[in-house]
Amino acid sequence: MVSVNAEQGLLGAAVAPEDQLEYFRLMRLIRAFDAFLPELYTRGLVRGSTHAAIGQEAVAVGGCAALRPEDYITSNHRGHGHTIAKGAEVRRMMAELLGRADGYCRGRGGSMHIADFSSGMLGANGIVGGGFSIAGGAALSSAVLGQDRVVLCFFGEGAINQGSFHEVANLAGIWSLPLVFLCENNRWAMSARVEEMTAGGDLAGRAAAYGFPGSTVDGMDVLAVRAAVRSAAERARAGAGPSLVVAECFRFEGHFSADQMAYRDKAEADPWRARDPIASFRARLLAKGVAVADDLDAIERRCDDEILAALEWAKASPFPDPASVTDDLDD
Repeated sequence: MVSVNAEQGLLGAAVAPEDQLEYFRLMRLIRAFDAFLPELYTRGLVRGSTHAAIGQEAVAVGGCAALRPEDYITSNHRGHGHTIAKGAEVRRMMAELLGRADGYCRGRGGSMHIADFSSGMLGANGIVGGGFSIAGGAALSSAVLGQDRVVLCFFGEGAINQGSFHEVANLAGIWSLPLVFLCENNRWAMSARVEEMTAGGDLAGRAAAYGFPGSTVDGMDVLAVRAAVRSAAERARAGAGPSLVVAECFRFEGHFSADQMAYRDKAEADPWRARDPIASFRARLLAKGVAVADDLDAIERRCDDEILAALEWAKASPFPDPASVTDDLDD
């Protein structure tokens, strides 16, 4: 794994205390949003499955913290955290989950298809590996237009075996595209262990086949993820081409909202829960004197209040007009 000092990035730049507090806030806000999903389902406010990323917040926040505001990201079916970390409003995300007209996709996308072009979030995707081609196209456009934008492509370890990963990684390597592949290795692709479906063992080692570097980072450490992705992003921005970063993390909850996880021993999560990215970062902030407990408690309360307020705002939003069902469709 990449070794990173807690307060230093790989490029040697210190992480300001106010930035560290913002990373804590964002991780806690993402946790509050995803933890509320079962309540939405139980109350009949959402239809179909939702996919939480509880335990993976450090990857979303650390990855997006390494980018510039104008940079792009693509996501997957477990994309709420990525979207929030890139700057989306939780109230509009909540409205989208509830199928309301004030949602980011006017209630048409739902949980797995949220996009916010204004913040550079090019879309979540219900197809495993569906974000690779979008990310590759965005990176190609940045290169051709000279936009100096980097694209960060979030995906799970299950998607690394998709043919689209090979195709996009190969072209990105040939064309030196400004693309960072960020693999969230949360150990499980639905009910399949990563060891049972991926040959070779070393996911980061696959980058060598395409002529660009691969690294593995502690995905439970927001500053370590930030440092690794920042190094890859600056390399891409300098014209040196793509990189693969594998963030080792763990999915605390089921694959989807109704998953009882009968396929895995519940004790398997215990050592990972002991390294909870939010609790461990909170302890670090206290130990380093970045904040006191009252400050962090207040941040947590505000996050919970923001989610409740977002729900009320979303419930007040109207459903889309049925007459608009054909809007945005080609004739």
